[in-house]
Amino acid sequence: MIQVEKLSKTYWRGEKAALEALKDATFQIAAGEFVCVRGASGSGKSTLLNLLGCLDKPSSGAYRLDGEDVSTHTDSQLSRIRNAKIGFIFQSFNLLPRTTALENVELPMVYGDGFVDRNRAIAALERVGLAARADHFTTELSGGEQQRVAIARALINSPMLILADEPTGNLDVNASGEVMRLLQSLHREGRTILLVTHDPGVAVYATREILLQDGAVIPDKRVDGTERANRGVR
Repeated sequence: MIQVEKLSKTYWRGEKAALEALKDATFQIAAGEFVCVRGASGSGKSTLLNLLGCLDKPSSGAYRLDGEDVSTHTDSQLSRIRNAKIGFIFQSFNLLPRTTALENVELPMVYGDGFVDRNRAIAALERVGLAARADHFTTELSGGEQQRVAIARALINSPMLILADEPTGNLDVNASGEVMRLLQSLHREGRTILLVTHDPGVAVYATREILLQDGAVIPDKRVDGTERANRGVR
């Protein structure tokens, strides 16, 4: 699913000041894996997620998504890839204000071929347990409900890859558990999920960790099954 080889990203501050946000990252993620990316603040997590999500271009290296080398794609090509193959879930939800839950879920279809299948959007809200809240504005939803709307939106075009950036960062314990159990259910259905978090209690839902330190990938590991069981994660 994902093949990354010596992927690097350098940001320039002025003509001479260079910041190496990501350094020669090399790893693979197979289809159907649930992978967590962890690291301290400034370790390169957001940079890596932006590259894998085709939101940014690398300075060097190669990135193949589903067998397609996207590292040299144009902005319009990257936009096509994002809409067709990737679903995004953000810490801040990124829902449009003054619009309903249903309208937010329909948005990726608008940016796709322009055909809006309302029944499909309603089904996506049913999938996350929010069909009864379809006509509610985002300001009328709790944080946990907003994040579930965001998950429904991420699923609407049936992406092969779900990228979740600190999806529980703004939620209480109960809402966090609901969101993570939903992601775990999607993983069991065969979705590939890459989750960025600093919370070890969230990371344990994944089956594998990729660790970042100062922009570099350090040897990753499988999440211990005993630890998962102790936290009630199946």
